Amino acid sequence: MKPTRFLILTILFVLLLFHANVSAQDYTQWNLPEGAKARLGKGTITGDIQYSPDGSLLAVPSSIGVWLYDADTSQEVNLLVGHTAPISAIAFSPNGNTFAAGSTDGTIRLWNPRTGEQKASPRGHNRGSITSLAFSPLSQIDLLASGSSDKTIRLWGASTGNYITTLMGHTGPVTAVAFSPDGLMLASGGGHKDNTIRLWTANDNFRNFRLTVTTLAGHEYGVTSVAFSSDGRMLASGSSDDTIRLWDPYTEAHKATLTAHTLGVTSVAFSPDGQTLASAGADETVRLWDPATETLKTTFTGHIGWNTSIAFSPDGRTLASAGDDQMIQFWDAVTFQHKPTITGHTFPVNEIAFAPDGQIFASVGDDKAIRLWAADTGQLQDTLTGHGGRVFSVAFSPDGQTLSSGGGWGDNAIRLWDVHAGQPKMPITSHKHGVESIMFSPDGSTMASGSWDSTVRLWDANTSEHKATLRAGATVFTVAFSPDSRTLASGGRDNAIHLWDVERGEHLVSLEEHTRLVDAVAFSPDGGTLASGSWDNTVRLWNIQTEQSYVTLMGHTSRVTSVVFFPDGKTLASGSWDDTIRVWDIQTGQLQATLIGHTAGVNTLALSRNGGTLASGGDDSTILLWEFTPIEPKIVVDVNSDGVVNIQDLVLVASHLGETGLSLGDVNGDGVVNIQDLVLVASRFGDS
Repeated sequence: MKPTRFLILTILFVLLLFHANVSAQDYTQWNLPEGAKARLGKGTITGDIQYSPDGSLLAVPSSIGVWLYDADTSQEVNLLVGHTAPISAIAFSPNGNTFAAGSTDGTIRLWNPRTGEQKASPRGHNRGSITSLAFSPLSQIDLLASGSSDKTIRLWGASTGNYITTLMGHTGPVTAVAFSPDGLMLASGGGHKDNTIRLWTANDNFRNFRLTVTTLAGHEYGVTSVAFSSDGRMLASGSSDDTIRLWDPYTEAHKATLTAHTLGVTSVAFSPDGQTLASAGADETVRLWDPATETLKTTFTGHIGWNTSIAFSPDGRTLASAGDDQMIQFWDAVTFQHKPTITGHTFPVNEIAFAPDGQIFASVGDDKAIRLWAADTGQLQDTLTGHGGRVFSVAFSPDGQTLSSGGGWGDNAIRLWDVHAGQPKMPITSHKHGVESIMFSPDGSTMASGSWDSTVRLWDANTSEHKATLRAGATVFTVAFSPDSRTLASGGRDNAIHLWDVERGEHLVSLEEHTRLVDAVAFSPDGGTLASGSWDNTVRLWNIQTEQSYVTLMGHTSRVTSVVFFPDGKTLASGSWDDTIRVWDIQTGQLQATLIGHTAGVNTLALSRNGGTLASGGDDSTILLWEFTPIEPKIVVDVNSDGVVNIQDLVLVASHLGETGLSLGDVNGDGVVNIQDLVLVASRFGDS
């Protein structure tokens, strides 16, 4: 009996381990936008973190939604999405049954944090981002306060989301709001050019709004955070002036100024017993203070970059901190020991490239690293480090053996990597400024790099020897080789596309129709068409033979940052800072689909070789993998639409010979009416 019981327990243990491992990966599938099959990355941490009142959950606001973690295991529990922009403020109700999230889109949403069900959506602030949220500590008061960059505070019904009133008086953005423990006072902090704390006092629990307003002045720069002690007898304020001020909120007396941070204080929080005050700063430290003696107890280091937020667990034993390094660190607030860290939040994604065999793809971003991902599972395979700054560009060699990456400002280097070994080769450091774009020629002989130093440089792809310097005359943001490797296109700050002879290193022609800088160029698979994306919000298609723009694709409402052709050569995808991806039929100029899923600008698009997967990366610090099958364009050879292909159609096409752009006679959709269109119509005589 005992062996059987032991076997059953062993099987159950293994199953639990398997379930935990699977569950840990499930979040890549949570709340995906329509058409997406995976989301890689959790987005950037964008606001103050907070524990639930019972201490079971830790909420983390991000660029894509609110992540809820199990506070004990640090495992992902849920992702709350719905806002159209990054989350900027969060708060739990006193009983933990309602969770509020505010966004830079100016809206507030109320959720059930256990089920993920949205309960209400207050209209929010019409003219500003939500900067801070706070529930009244008294559940019977049913009150939620929101601070905004529009310089106002609004009060809402906490359960219904109904608007109650607006509190005005700050002369700058309201950066922080906090209720006193008895619910009779609301403190608000004013940001840049305001620099004050205002105390809104109500003798009637805010129900009739007979408010007394007091202003606490003393900070030299904007107030970033306010917090009451648990007994309500002390108010702490943090400021960009590097100080923390302690106040008596009832006498309005300034009690002390705490100075130790060497850069701005970003967050302050009292422990539940009021015996400890924690502060986070832009100086990469978290500091613990004794507020009674006004002395520093200890300093935590570990974050790289600003510490943006801190939160005590309800039992006071753990302090969590979030930083610009996109890590959440935990500290024992009693022994001061460091605990395990939550990772997975990332930085903006600047470029993505698929390996030729489609098995892996690479992504680069603002975190100085190159990441290699399995294309089928979305699992991270390797992380390559070596750049000293942001990485702007990445490309695979045609044989898939070498990966090239271009570093941004302050790095300026091209780094080459052995893909299979994950080892760096000798870097190339000839550019004087950041390398914005990099690409290998299809024949594998040449590598091109475009830079902020206004040059395109050509390199021997095998030896890394410098072959030529092409002087573009303005910052180069994008480069692309033609399929035959003989022509290179570059686009940049001068609003033009330049075509170059690769072998001779000579300038061929400038294509000038865009009215703002050109951020993306791509050749069609047959090399006959060049697509360009610009900050003028348009995509243009150019006939390479005639050197003319024959169609302008309009619809994006912000800069176009990326263009990519599908393998069929008839479909084009474009990414934009309007947060969307648009898919176009280039033969008709018609929009096939709009893919909506990023909550910040789309920086890059990449297609797997077979066109089955479209990857997009954006300023929301995520990569979305999309499944999209292009709609097969129908070639219309019955030009006059009379139901039969005959001599009349041939005559009609002939009457348009030589026309470029969208033309009735351009049967094959290559941007020019020529003999090929006549041949196509003639080959279909008699069709009906």
